[in-house]
Amino acid sequence: MKTQISKKVTFTILSISLLTVMAGAAMAPALGTIREHFSSSSDILIQFVVSLPALFIIITNLWFSYICRFFKTKTIAVVGLLLYVTSGSVAFFADNMVLLLILRSLLGISVGLIMPLSTGLLSFYFPPKEQAKLMGLAGAMSQMGGVIATMLAGLLANIAWNYAFLVYLLGLIALTLVLAYLPNDRITASGNISIKSLSKFHPSVTGMLFVMVIFFIFPTNFAIISSQTTNLSSDEITIIMVGLDLVAVFMGLLFGKIMNVMPKIMKYFAPLLFMFGYICYAYGVSSAYLIVGSLLIGMANGIAIPYLNTIASIKGGKDAATTVMPLISASLYLGQFISPIIVNPLSKALFNQNDISSPYKIGIMICILFLIQTFLTRNYQSLPPRNNK
Repeated sequence: MKTQISKKVTFTILSISLLTVMAGAAMAPALGTIREHFSSSSDILIQFVVSLPALFIIITNLWFSYICRFFKTKTIAVVGLLLYVTSGSVAFFADNMVLLLILRSLLGISVGLIMPLSTGLLSFYFPPKEQAKLMGLAGAMSQMGGVIATMLAGLLANIAWNYAFLVYLLGLIALTLVLAYLPNDRITASGNISIKSLSKFHPSVTGMLFVMVIFFIFPTNFAIISSQTTNLSSDEITIIMVGLDLVAVFMGLLFGKIMNVMPKIMKYFAPLLFMFGYICYAYGVSSAYLIVGSLLIGMANGIAIPYLNTIASIKGGKDAATTVMPLISASLYLGQFISPIIVNPLSKALFNQNDISSPYKIGIMICILFLIQTFLTRNYQSLPPRNNK
């Protein structure tokens, strides 16, 4: 019976992971139709539909340990998921940009509540020897959620601009599972977010910031650059982008096995794969290079996130959900938020204005910094041995 309950709890936590990446990215395919509907609004306000949730996710994450002092896990998850479904789907009725952005802010708060739980509860309920596999599964579920949500939002947006927001009704699945199976434990222990905890966990927190800054060069530039440098159609470009996410899902499923076989060199996989991927993008002369580059970047993203989550959760122990995981989550969304703010000005400053592949070259430079940070700050930390009994 205990194994059966553990599987239900595991699946419930993983179902939360399915939702976390959908906060902003799911609306990307609908931005064109949203812009047409709100034609009197500025471009920056339209872009906030995608980027604004990240800001409120960060703010909520930083208060997460204090929230855990007053509420138990099930309560936090239920409130977060109710707010997620409500604020996400009610935007269907929002015919005012201010109201729409308020709802997007509330969506960010909801993800800020459930994101630390999606990984922190794995370290709370399961021993370290199981966490690599589970973090890989959580990463795979998150990537799969992005694939499903992006495709559904794109299809729904073809009906009308506001139909895309109905994709957030998927949160009802996780809400049902949480109500049925998630234990209502209190996860607050001795740890909380502080300068001391940031100092202790800075390799993983900084690493996640690097990963997101590097990765988000891809979704913000790939379609635009590829349409200008190749003969690929928009449908073919979309297939490559979705394929990258599917590669990340596959790597997440394999992560636990890879981590156990090659734990000492795993830390170098992500920066090197990212770097070679962007080299293919920046200097490749055919569509084949784009496909190879996308394969490498998908592999990097599928490894990087579960690796950083695994190492951080093992180091954080039972307190991970209230110490390092909110910091990791905040760093993840901060990286998404600042990536274009960093990359675009540097591209213009360091390269010729006519060099449309310059964002990829900036990506290569940031990958080198990520590799140096990895070498200097992340000592080898093995996983506990498996119990072969």
